[in-house]
Amino acid sequence: MPALPQVRRVFVVDDEPLIASTLATILCHHGFDATSFSKPLEALLASRSEAPDLLISDVMMPTLSGIELAIQVQEAWPKCKVLLFSGQALTDDSLESARRAGHYFEVLTKPIHPAELLRKIQSLADEAPPRPSVTGVPRRKFYLRSA
Repeated sequence: MPALPQVRRVFVVDDEPLIASTLATILCHHGFDATSFSKPLEALLASRSEAPDLLISDVMMPTLSGIELAIQVQEAWPKCKVLLFSGQALTDDSLESARRAGHYFEVLTKPIHPAELLRKIQSLADEAPPRPSVTGVPRRKFYLRSA
């Protein structure tokens, strides 16, 4: 499946380095400029100088959750698309809280087959830009927590 121009630079974030690097390698082999991060704060710092077109992130991570990371990246780069993945059931509460604040993210279940991930990326590339905040619902700001 060829990479689309709308989604070229991809940040892959997972606190398990093997997962992050493997997904980034797979994406690189499919024509993406993918960078892996095992620390969400490093991905956030990198996003401040280099806008990702797509952020793929685990939800449950130390220091900064994937949802908090996605919100902060999209505040800086509103056109950045987001795919979250998780192997934990606790994600629902965090995701609902983000939705109430006007942020809509799709969450994929871990483990995910590379072909399925590529299909999801293709469908994101085909979609309209990210949904704006719901009128009247203030967007919550999330900031870095100290370790």
